[in-house]
Amino acid sequence: MAGPQDPAERCSCRNTNCVERPLRRLFEGLASGVAACPWPFVLLPLLLSGGLGAGFLFLPQRQANDIEGQFTPTWGPAKAERDFVRRHFPTNDSERFSAPRLPTEGAYAALIAVATNGSSVLDRAAWAEVLRLNATGHDAEYERLCARAAGGCASPNPLLSRWGDAGPPAPGSLRFPVSDGVFLGAALGGVDTDSQGQVLGARALKLVYYLREDGPEAQDSRQWLESFLQSISSKVAELRLGSIQVTYFTSLSRQQEFEGNTKSVIPLFSITYFLTITFAIVSCLR
Repeated sequence: MAGPQDPAERCSCRNTNCVERPLRRLFEGLASGVAACPWPFVLLPLLLSGGLGAGFLFLPQRQANDIEGQFTPTWGPAKAERDFVRRHFPTNDSERFSAPRLPTEGAYAALIAVATNGSSVLDRAAWAEVLRLNATGHDAEYERLCARAAGGCASPNPLLSRWGDAGPPAPGSLRFPVSDGVFLGAALGGVDTDSQGQVLGARALKLVYYLREDGPEAQDSRQWLESFLQSISSKVAELRLGSIQVTYFTSLSRQQEFEGNTKSVIPLFSITYFLTITFAIVSCLR
């Protein structure tokens, strides 16, 4: 029969041995077991970690990288309103394309030409290089997939469809932001105007190439955009442009950057977990 408990062993605010003593005995027993048979404690964590880590092989099929799905409410009112617009104001990219009617950004590739040395893209030298740049974007595959209006591909810039090879518009012949019923706010950038709103010069000009996404060509349009991103840098370099600098992006750019971040971050997580588990196992061997 156990005798009365020693007052020194009772739990109190000044005495915590009643907690420390059983824990010490527990870990002493665990240490004895590890010392007597260490290999299960070494191999089992490694095998378990390797088995669980193998799940990363299925990550490409299970990852959700859609920007809209990740950063917008699942049942947001804006999505319902967009669906309403799609049902009641359908677009026709094959015959009557209109960028303002698009319920989304659409499928497009954009080139922005910026004049160098503080000059204007409406100067003759810069305008000639803009025309060469525009010809680079109009390949045969684009002609097949482009969004069409008035029997041809939608113009990438309203100024090109009006002036084109005839030369740039003369200073003062345009008004900003609306000229002859055409909105130029999205076509020109860095615009210099006089007191009457007449355009004297512009630092940048934007070319937007829309593609069809409302029919069977939607997947082909995506492939063209991917090819555009891969080849446009070399094509621009081959032009040897001196009066303009070119930047570019597409409707896929943000999505691809988001997917690239995922691919670069996951290996770092894997390395972190591996080092943490390895350190814990090695520490137990000492």
